[in-house]
Amino acid sequence: MKGPIAWAEVQAAAWFLTPALTVVLLFLFLPAFAAWILSLTDFDLYTFAEPTTLRWVGLRNYLALLQDGRFWHALQNTLIFVGLGGLLTLSLALAAALGIHQRFVRWKAFWRTVYFAPVVTSLVAVAIVWRYILHARYGLANRVFAGLGLPPIDWLGDPQVALPSLILMAVWKNYGYDLLIFLAALQAIPEELYDAARMDGAGVWQQFRYVTLPALRPMMALAGLITANGYLQVFAEPYVMTQGGPLDATLTLVLLLYEQGFRWWRLGYAAALAFVLFVLMLGVSWMLWRIQRRP
Repeated sequence: MKGPIAWAEVQAAAWFLTPALTVVLLFLFLPAFAAWILSLTDFDLYTFAEPTTLRWVGLRNYLALLQDGRFWHALQNTLIFVGLGGLLTLSLALAAALGIHQRFVRWKAFWRTVYFAPVVTSLVAVAIVWRYILHARYGLANRVFAGLGLPPIDWLGDPQVALPSLILMAVWKNYGYDLLIFLAALQAIPEELYDAARMDGAGVWQQFRYVTLPALRPMMALAGLITANGYLQVFAEPYVMTQGGPLDATLTLVLLLYEQGFRWWRLGYAAALAFVLFVLMLGVSWMLWRIQRRP
């Protein structure tokens, strides 16, 4: 009796899984495989007109990446964006979540909406607004500096300041998402743990260190993973605000990929760059997963 029932369950599971697996195969794995094959060729604009000019170049595109100074510069900028932007985003989100979670705070739904509003706002619209806020002559930021008696700053024209300016905007835009994750995790912590800690004489800092942080650890890993992978793919901010300038100071991997693939039509080279980015994202995800599993 168990045999036919088990086989029927397998058949039912197969029927339910087939549509989803088909979609994943057609729209994820097959395009990824095609892109990998593309990265091993010299596919460019001329290949559209004459497909017979397509040549198999093997790993030549990957070797060209390693010898490209702009690639290393874009990689450095992207890693700075991930490291500094990710740390600021998570820190600000955690601080805001702890503030909203306090018992004496009123209108919590209102504050959640206020903090989350930038997340659902169009990224291009936000980038355009911030471009005017950071304008060297007419921007609101320099007007505030002038009112304080401080000299103006060329926020988007100074190679030393342009990338931190983009990171500042990205942090403001994205930290509300992590805030909701932290709030949900804070609400799931049993109040009895804090009561026990207070009975043992633990102060506010001890409660945060020995109760709140350990309980938040899985959600912090999740938020870190989402934030890091999002910043590894940063594109709209430099594309709209600086076009990668000045002097490639805000050039990122995805912006370089876009330039190579859709401005210069070096699609094989761009596909190789995309797979390097994929490996980088896979490595960051694995590292965060390992950190989360540590005792």
